[in-house]
Amino acid sequence: MENITVVTEFILTGLSDLPAVRFSLFAAFLLIYLVTLLGNSTIVLAIEADSHLHNPMYFFLTNLSLLDICCPTVTVPKMLENLLSERNTISFAGSVLQVYFLIALAGTEVFLLSAMAYDRYVAICNPLRYTVIMSKKLCLQMAAGTWVTGFLHSLLHTVMTFTLPYCKSNRVNQYYCDIPPVLALSCASTYVAEMVVFIVGGILGVGAFMVTLVSYIHIISAILRIRSAEGKRKAFSTCASHLIVVCLFYGTILFTYLRPSSSHHPDQDRMVSMLYGVITPMLNPLIYSLRNKEVKGALKRVIVHKRL
Repeated sequence: MENITVVTEFILTGLSDLPAVRFSLFAAFLLIYLVTLLGNSTIVLAIEADSHLHNPMYFFLTNLSLLDICCPTVTVPKMLENLLSERNTISFAGSVLQVYFLIALAGTEVFLLSAMAYDRYVAICNPLRYTVIMSKKLCLQMAAGTWVTGFLHSLLHTVMTFTLPYCKSNRVNQYYCDIPPVLALSCASTYVAEMVVFIVGGILGVGAFMVTLVSYIHIISAILRIRSAEGKRKAFSTCASHLIVVCLFYGTILFTYLRPSSSHHPDQDRMVSMLYGVITPMLNPLIYSLRNKEVKGALKRVIVHKRL
């Protein structure tokens, strides 16, 4: 124990093996990040500016857009700094904060997507009681619950990860600090920490996924009972955007975290994490704005008002 060197910083090696394209990567990720900020901010602005969109569906969409602004902000600015400076380092405290907020925001989004699925279930399966069931108070409670649960859930995993001793190496094989690549550097057994991620994360994640799945089973069943083709199309269009976002997000999250460490491959993990951490937050505003007439109408009104 006397020979253990305490790790004070980590080296992010996820993109350091591509020196020839550093500037190209910097330009590409900067553009994606700016588009993400612009797209999600525009969605929030359009919803807040249009009184017709002040209902539960768009209240939850505002929360999703805020998450899609915050999530890449945790990792992308540091990645851009490292690409530009070629230092590739992050302090130990910085890595703790990065892991905490990343897992907190990702967890919050998991629970929020379930809340959005329940909202669509009530809207389609109980349309006459929708305004009674999805009251403003319930929506605020559900939104607050998703944020609180996500941040408390992250606190558990962050403590379990960073109370372990780190003395083998400080080279994280990823472009940001995350639980799997950081645990791989510990000089103690990571079995308990991995089991906590797998069991607690699995229970909460699978629970949230089951709420979403059961909601959509009822939604699809209700849509199929609609006699007119136009009615079916309208009903499906109200939840199609959310269903696409759910598939993108859940697929990448489950692939990243609910696997044993022995099955992790650095290059594969890097691409998947880039998909849910950078690309998906950029795509969500496009998915919702392009497939939703009300959002497109609100965006047009905001643009016209700004020009005037």
